[in-house]
Amino acid sequence: MKFDAVGMKNRHEKIIMLTAYDFQMAKILDEAGIDLILVGDSLGMVMQGFMDTKSVTIEDMLYHTKAVSRGAKNTPVIGDMPINSYRTVEDALNNAKLFLEAGADGVKIEGNKPEQINALLDHGIPVMGHLGLLPQTAGSYRVKGKKPEEAQKILKDALDLDQRGVFSMVLECIPESLAKKITETVKIPTIGIGAGKYCNGQVLVINDMLGFDLSFAPRYLKRYANLNKIIKDAVARFKEEVSEGTYPDKEHTYH
Repeated sequence: MKFDAVGMKNRHEKIIMLTAYDFQMAKILDEAGIDLILVGDSLGMVMQGFMDTKSVTIEDMLYHTKAVSRGAKNTPVIGDMPINSYRTVEDALNNAKLFLEAGADGVKIEGNKPEQINALLDHGIPVMGHLGLLPQTAGSYRVKGKKPEEAQKILKDALDLDQRGVFSMVLECIPESLAKKITETVKIPTIGIGAGKYCNGQVLVINDMLGFDLSFAPRYLKRYANLNKIIKDAVARFKEEVSEGTYPDKEHTYH
């Protein structure tokens, strides 16, 4: 994968990552010049309507990865390995290879899975780590690492992932002070989501930051647009013009 993550950290350049699940959004993000596109298993919620990511299958992920890869001509694509796709070393290796065949440049794995990560790295497959809140196994969505023993475990896992050779790690929903300590301790870059400003980069779910679902409003989320309103207004105008017979007009009709 042609992405110098450690170099960006050393040069104090922030890494910009967003999710995408389809060709058109990937094309837009690619043209906007972001650093990484994550085909997140968050598609279970924003694309499929589930309450969490636990129902997402490897087939779902590969379908969306193929679409995103067709749109991302220059931006590296990371495939999010879904729940149950890396239970064993064999599963992890086989499914990671399927992601690469689908067009991904690397994969992301939740938690510290030493044997699986080692196997992928030994086969030259770039791996992004993910610590803190782990949606695939979380019983509830809450900030992780507030308790000293929990914070120590996350720090220990971060050091382990760093030593194993993952190229970066996502830190999700942890105290800013813990994220700062991890970022200053490990060699690889950290990419935060709900982890404060000291991470080496930031990631958001594209649907969330664009304001598709206004009912989803965690503290870390900043909306950069309100597409919910824009889309509804456009549909309302279309409905009105068709009902009144003003669309299609002469300008939008073949003659």
